Amino acid sequence: MSNPVLQLKDVSIFQGNNLVLSDVNVEVNKGDFVYLIGKTGSGKSSFMKTLYGDLALTEGQGHIVDYDLRKLKEKEIPFLRRKLGVVFQDFKLLTDRTINDNLLFVLKATGWKDKAKMKTRIDEVLDKVAMKTKGFKFPHELSGGEQQRVAIARALLNDPELILADEPTGNLDPQTSIEVMEVLQEINKNGNTILMATHDYALLLKYPSKTLKCDENQIFEVVQRKG
Repeated sequence: MSNPVLQLKDVSIFQGNNLVLSDVNVEVNKGDFVYLIGKTGSGKSSFMKTLYGDLALTEGQGHIVDYDLRKLKEKEIPFLRRKLGVVFQDFKLLTDRTINDNLLFVLKATGWKDKAKMKTRIDEVLDKVAMKTKGFKFPHELSGGEQQRVAIARALLNDPELILADEPTGNLDPQTSIEVMEVLQEINKNGNTILMATHDYALLLKYPSKTLKCDENQIFEVVQRKG
């Protein structure tokens, strides 16, 4: 029995008046790990932005973690994002505060009140990405790979139903990319659903999984040949 956390049917995605992707039909089920590949400018980022409410969906049907993207109101976007974990290429950590305080900021912003519970949750997510001992440090004291681990921990804070990782290894060297991928793989094994945009084909070969490709205004599934 499939359990979709994301369903798009006959969707067209626009950036302003420009049609970026048309006739998009995508389904991601609970527990999946799905890649989204394609050249720069092929529509990956616009696709991701539509999913977390940055671009409005105006054509077709779209449902993500129980939200109807066609009917999504401005005031609902923060609630949608609580059910999504978003990991960006450039980490987006607040540079003026420690790692613990970065995570605390997110918890407070998403309605957590209990100090003890907040501390426990921060410890839990940092532990999951092997960064528990680094919580007192500032972002600039960490390597790129460590910052991305923290960004993944931040995405996990509210136990999201779907993690959207937008080029999470885009700014990292190959070895660090593999370390970050291992973290994502582990999280996926523990039941988190992940949709990851990437142009790092080495990762696809090393960690094969369902793959969607953006090309010529379309998204289609790529069948990977077994080696």
